[in-house]
Amino acid sequence: MIAATPPQPASADLRFRWRGVDADGVQKNGALIAPDADAARALLKRDKLFIVELTARGPAPRPKTRAADVTIFTRQLASLLRAGLPLAPALDLLAQTQSSRQPGMPRIVGTLARDITAGLRFSAALQRHPAQFNALYCQLVEVGEAAGALATVLARLADDRERAAAQRAKVRAALTYPVAILLLAIVITAALLIWVVPTFKQIFDGFGAKLPAPTQFVLALSSAAARWSLPVVVMCFAAAWAVTLLQRRSEAVRISFARLSLRIPVAGPLLGTLCAARWSRALGTLLSAGTPLADAFDSLTHATGNAFFDRATADIAARLRRGERLAAAMRAALCFPPEVVQPVAVAEESGALDTMLIDIASLSDRQVDEKIGTLSSLCEPLVIIVLGTLVGGLVIAMYLPIIQLGNVV
Repeated sequence: MIAATPPQPASADLRFRWRGVDADGVQKNGALIAPDADAARALLKRDKLFIVELTARGPAPRPKTRAADVTIFTRQLASLLRAGLPLAPALDLLAQTQSSRQPGMPRIVGTLARDITAGLRFSAALQRHPAQFNALYCQLVEVGEAAGALATVLARLADDRERAAAQRAKVRAALTYPVAILLLAIVITAALLIWVVPTFKQIFDGFGAKLPAPTQFVLALSSAAARWSLPVVVMCFAAAWAVTLLQRRSEAVRISFARLSLRIPVAGPLLGTLCAARWSRALGTLLSAGTPLADAFDSLTHATGNAFFDRATADIAARLRRGERLAAAMRAALCFPPEVVQPVAVAEESGALDTMLIDIASLSDRQVDEKIGTLSSLCEPLVIIVLGTLVGGLVIAMYLPIIQLGNVV
């Protein structure tokens, strides 16, 4: 058997500077990005410009895109294909649609159109842009091409990406609010300790009496904060930078932090359910599209966005190659909850694994929504308790000596 040739990276575009004259005889100049000089002249000619000078300025930087840009492209391409437009003209049309919100996507789509015109399969052309189109995306497109249902597959991909984006936004909103309030409370407390409490200390020094224990504790904390606050902040930023660098360079560290994130109280189970939903939906989508189970795991390496789940996926694939059942392999991975593993075991016996996985994903999505709602409802009393404890405790500790002095007088 001849090994498949890995996809080659897309050819780099070039930057051009141009000077020209428009239809009214007004001189204009500017810059553009195109694959070659002929393509650059064609683009300018389309804008009714007569080119006086065209100069290449070297390779263009890689196009930058967002996940939302890829989702919009997928939805638009599915709509054009369903309307009966062939693939290459549809890509040409999307490439000409410039947008200030997604400037990098037209370049990528233009490259895809040129690759299709040159005879490359659409899935192979997508594989030349791994930063925008992951293995799961390319695998599903390849299945859709083979089955003649590319528009349907693209529409389903767009639905899944929009659903995942909405869930990420909900989780981010649910976790951002309490974290932001907690940080605000820490900043307010630090400000009180560093700038307000020392003023009270000068007053208390003139009392000549023993201060209550809470006041002594707050004064000691204020002295420590004034002395060590700057070094602690610097150390925290340095530690965060070091951890980020380690996660980028070490897979073991990345997996350890991913496992740790799943054990965080309240947020951990939420993230675990979300990862299980993404994993189940991705595998169910591949199986329902006709991909064999053993081959489907090649496209699931980054389906969840969690390194611990990604390593578990590789372990499950290895166990399947040794002849184990999927449910047993998932159970051995130690990251899937029983409510996910048990239905998979039943579905393996009944032969309806793809349908069951989609149902599990839908159920997990509902559980995520319920947990997000519960977390959001708990945020308000939690914020009140934290702020009341920190700020109220400081105020009471500072005024307690004054109250005692008033009682003595």
